[in-house]
Amino acid sequence: MSARYSKVRWTFTLIGIFFYCLDIVTDVALAVQYFQEENYLWMSLTVLFVLTGMVVTQLFSYSWYLDDKEDTLFYPDGKEALSGVTEGGVLALHVFGLSIFTRYCHLLSRSFNVVWKGNYDQVDKSGIHQHLFRLATDLSMLKLFESFLESVPQLLLQTYINLGHHESSVVQYLSMAFSFCNIAWALVDLRRCQKRSQPQRRAMPSGLPTITYLFYKLFSITSHILSFILLLTLSTYSTIALAVLWLLGTIWTHFLQTHFCSNKCLEFVYRAVIGLILTFTFFNVKRQSTKIPMTVYYVQSSAKNIAAVLLLVFLKPEVQNTAYFLPVSCVICAVGEAASSTCSSSSTSPYLCSRLYGVKLRDLYGSSISGP
Repeated sequence: MSARYSKVRWTFTLIGIFFYCLDIVTDVALAVQYFQEENYLWMSLTVLFVLTGMVVTQLFSYSWYLDDKEDTLFYPDGKEALSGVTEGGVLALHVFGLSIFTRYCHLLSRSFNVVWKGNYDQVDKSGIHQHLFRLATDLSMLKLFESFLESVPQLLLQTYINLGHHESSVVQYLSMAFSFCNIAWALVDLRRCQKRSQPQRRAMPSGLPTITYLFYKLFSITSHILSFILLLTLSTYSTIALAVLWLLGTIWTHFLQTHFCSNKCLEFVYRAVIGLILTFTFFNVKRQSTKIPMTVYYVQSSAKNIAAVLLLVFLKPEVQNTAYFLPVSCVICAVGEAASSTCSSSSTSPYLCSRLYGVKLRDLYGSSISGP
């Protein structure tokens, strides 16, 4: 039995756009505050992270719109991917960085007619609900990219400024809080959408399984961020180590020969983004066994976390007298171990594999799904 796009799911989508907008607004407000305080380095980095996440998501989103135009399964009559918006209009929306916001509004509008008004009869429901989950999964993937390109670096930067330079403000705390919420929401939302995108597979249960998965991911990201902060406190040249980890993740993704994008240049951008995600948490790039890769990943992660604490103890012992060293070290050890102990391999959904391998949904599900 195929999954239904419910009223609860529609409400969660609304909450998602709320977190997304607040995350961007607080980051921009923080950049303005740094400018007024003449902290131009912090301002530049804050703006850089916002722009990087925005530009990369526009590239992927517009590429997917072009691919969707050729998808006769869901657009058999050659309709626009966005109802009432021309191809030039779609391009303009992406030029102005409105891809995620536009997709949110489009999904909310389409799903509102289904779950609240019931404008589709029983025969059409399977097709339209599957189409809505496809739109939701596209959006979730973009949100995942945006979270790791903007929210995670932003959280790393603001935490470093707060702990390492003892600079704090209400706007900074709000920015950190909404970045954290944005990351958590993106991780869980993508996971649930992947499960829902496969009609013959049971959806990810609510409650304990979702909470366990959420905390596993948040524990992993938190331990990485805090260990990087300790390394940056030791020396700003530690950014080289971060760059090396990103490069290794990118090379490994390239070695797997992913086929996420129809455009070869954009495929290299995708692999670089996955390399960044792997710097902070494990990501099952392809539908394959993850036992060995995940074991290797968490062994090196644990080694890095322990090394960050020990290097600071032996090379910069005066840091031990700071108020944050002991709590941060304890959190790194406790949270990192919790993430390693709760991790488990997970398979990638057919929908995501359709993006990864360039396979159309019609090839995965057959001809039983009709367009809206």
